[in-house]
Amino acid sequence: MNQKTINRHRKIEHLDYLKWMKFILRRSEEVGKVELPITAVIIDENGRCIGRGSNKREINNDPLGHAELIALRQASWIKNDWRFNECSIIVNLEPCTMCAAALVQARMGQVIYGTKDDKRGGFGGTIDLSKHESAHHKMKVVGGVLNQDCKNNIKLWFKKMRNQK
Repeated sequence: MNQKTINRHRKIEHLDYLKWMKFILRRSEEVGKVELPITAVIIDENGRCIGRGSNKREINNDPLGHAELIALRQASWIKNDWRFNECSIIVNLEPCTMCAAALVQARMGQVIYGTKDDKRGGFGGTIDLSKHESAHHKMKVVGGVLNQDCKNNIKLWFKKMRNQK
């Protein structure tokens, strides 16, 4: 590993997860007024947000309208590259298998999520695509950041939806 690669990995290590997760939780409250409150940000090696997204499946009638995919598209446009080895994505819910596969394909350096998705999670909830033998890229996955806050946010949203019906 050369010095540039080592420095890049150090920057990822020292990312302030809590600050960004708190930002995501605040943003997800706004998103939750019209859509499932899942929000994601992509942070570059300098700690800058280069992509952000929130679920837009219902709003846009789009099965690909997941927060992670929207953030990836924006970040790739800003970065002018599809490779994210030095970047981190932070999201309040463990990415589903579709989004997890996209993050593996995008060579995301690090995935940080709030709460686990036992029904559809792609980084340990149902399958761990980061450790799958087909993964051509190694990434760091950190789960459970502000776990209870993220879990409560989503549970309250579903409870509200059930009560409205």
